Amino acid sequence: MTDLNDRVKRGLNWLAHLPSFYIATIALFLVGAIFLRISDPFPVKALRFIAFDAYQKIAPAKYDPSLPVRIVDIDEASLKRYGQWPWPRTVMAELRDKLAADGAAAVAFDVMFAEPDRTSLDRIAAALPKRAAEALTAAAGPLQSNDAIFAQSIARAPTVLAVTLNHAQSAPGLKSKAGFAIAGDDPRPFLQTFSGAVDNLPELDAGAQGLGSVNWIPDRDEVVRRVPLMFAKDGQIIPSLAAEALRVAQGASTFVLKASNASGETAFGQATGMNHVRIGQFEVPTDPDGAVWLKYRPSHPEAYIPAWRVISGEANPDDIAGRIIFVGTSAAGLIDLRATPLAQGVPGVEVHAQILEHILTGKFLTRPDYALPIELAIFAILGIGIATLLLKTSAIVAAPISLAIIAALPVGGWFAFVKAGLLFDPLYPAFCLFLIVAGGTVYLYRRTEQQRAEVRRAFGQYVSPTVVQELIAHPEKLVLGGEERELTILFCDVRNFTTISEGLTAIELTRFINELLTPLTDLVLASGGTVDKYMGDAIMAFWNAPLDDADHAHHACETARSIAAAMAPLNERWRAEATRLNRPFKDVRIGIGVNTGICCVGNLGSTQRFDYSAIGDEVNVSSRLEGLSKFYGVTTVVSEAAASKCPDIAYLELDLVQVKGRTKPSRLYTMVETLGCSADLYEELIADHTAMLTKYRSRQWDNAEAAIGVCRAKGVAALETLYNLLEGRIAEFRLTPPPDDWDGAFVATEK
Repeated sequence: MTDLNDRVKRGLNWLAHLPSFYIATIALFLVGAIFLRISDPFPVKALRFIAFDAYQKIAPAKYDPSLPVRIVDIDEASLKRYGQWPWPRTVMAELRDKLAADGAAAVAFDVMFAEPDRTSLDRIAAALPKRAAEALTAAAGPLQSNDAIFAQSIARAPTVLAVTLNHAQSAPGLKSKAGFAIAGDDPRPFLQTFSGAVDNLPELDAGAQGLGSVNWIPDRDEVVRRVPLMFAKDGQIIPSLAAEALRVAQGASTFVLKASNASGETAFGQATGMNHVRIGQFEVPTDPDGAVWLKYRPSHPEAYIPAWRVISGEANPDDIAGRIIFVGTSAAGLIDLRATPLAQGVPGVEVHAQILEHILTGKFLTRPDYALPIELAIFAILGIGIATLLLKTSAIVAAPISLAIIAALPVGGWFAFVKAGLLFDPLYPAFCLFLIVAGGTVYLYRRTEQQRAEVRRAFGQYVSPTVVQELIAHPEKLVLGGEERELTILFCDVRNFTTISEGLTAIELTRFINELLTPLTDLVLASGGTVDKYMGDAIMAFWNAPLDDADHAHHACETARSIAAAMAPLNERWRAEATRLNRPFKDVRIGIGVNTGICCVGNLGSTQRFDYSAIGDEVNVSSRLEGLSKFYGVTTVVSEAAASKCPDIAYLELDLVQVKGRTKPSRLYTMVETLGCSADLYEELIADHTAMLTKYRSRQWDNAEAAIGVCRAKGVAALETLYNLLEGRIAEFRLTPPPDDWDGAFVATEK
């Protein structure tokens, strides 16, 4: 039993420390997950991008044809008409003049003009021999370069040219056409910064009203999700092509950059980068690095005007008048395709156009500064909440609730996206919470399995394997503490143990006890009983706890009968061993007491040590009955309460006894099968014995003595002690008759 105590103590100690250990583990995980999120490696970003892209795919922006933005597309059909790219600058000038004639508010070229036009007549003449060059000049007149023609066209109407920023080539003459007013901290340290650039021919740049960067800052997966409106180069700020086109179209001269610690912006004295950029009458919220999250729309053919239609004069003037025109290409061979959340290959010029549409609609898609703190706070609170839920409830309850909480995060992020245009990351917190649920479930399951294994090992020594499996499957049936329930209790003890132990060494005595208790325990466990405790050579067991057993009395009495029968082969084995060792041997005799009644059963004791045991008056009675077996000279003594529940077993009434500690007398029985008589005598013996007790209790002393003689003539040696006892009482009653209210009961003064 000590081993059981130690194991259960370890289990309870684990249970006592589990919540704090588990919560500490979860807290450590939360801290690690939070630091990982703050460091934000690409796998963490990837989860965020998956969610944001999914939102855009589910609810993309819709194309609004009323917006004053169009794309003049140098498409495949245009290339077939005017030849492969690059086109002569005269064609580009014609295109620009046509757009101006149709009333375009501004034209932004998503095309670089970094090199002189090789088709220009002046360049051709310069490459010819002198006489050929002179003849060409005489025929054509003064030669004007195509670049000059294009520059003049650019200068006649609002035009924005593209520049490409890089870290390789230097463009010392590059200077922004726009002015910049800064409110708050200097935003340049936060902008995407480049050391070099590729610009256009100086004469083209000189004629343009604006210069805008066509750079993209794609994510690691090469998808363009955020587009900077401002860049930095050599200490100056360069606007994007879309931002510059909007400025030029409005006739504005200056961008107003609003950064941290500007009026109305709270940054607690810390420089945190840009907040807004004002472009004419439009104020655009930005990230600290001056970028915006673009809410994409699917490509729409109505947004495109083929370049050949403009040049040929077949374009609808209403599609051009008053609009900001982006000139670019969708031709696959010119390799100006970009990946977006909605498509793998979108012409770069369309992305510029959609940036402008995004600004003009005023429906901005933003990831606010407070997004990360809110995400981390929700993650930490829900993480601890889910961990606590896993501890306090069963997995069947905790798992669906936890999964519902996790599923609510993407739903909440979706509503923020749809209703407010806010981007909150739902997947990283959801993924980490899922790990908490999965890890916590596995951890608790593993610990539960270990606990079950501990219960199996511990209780397996005291209850049957069937009972152990039932407890493992239904642990709620094992009530910790104490509960009152009807039990049948069995006590078994060796009669002549003192004499036996005197002739054995300590090792031999230990082996003897083990050889005795092992088969007896097997019989108890086989019938579904629980071994309460061993007391030297004695054993106490009970039925109907920890699991319900409707036939507990029958199982206990059958076990008592089996134990009595098991002593014969044990004695034969011990006798053979004693003969081999030339040692005297006397048969080992046992006494068994069985009683049924209400007891308190459970884990009883102290916090330092306890037993799964039963206590109560009925337990004491069972012990007294086992003691009375020696008094009556029989192997089994069964109480009236136990015998009444087993009518299929043949009993012989022993006496009506008021046992020590009880005020009311109880009828005591012994099992006929344990008396050692033949089965054909059972009915006759019971009838004669019952008649004898009737005469005895009715004070017919002579008739009772005669009846005892009849019973003794049956030759049942196990009843000799009882009959001698009754004859002795009769002799005393003749001398001192019992009181008038005597009911035949005998008051036991010994245990």
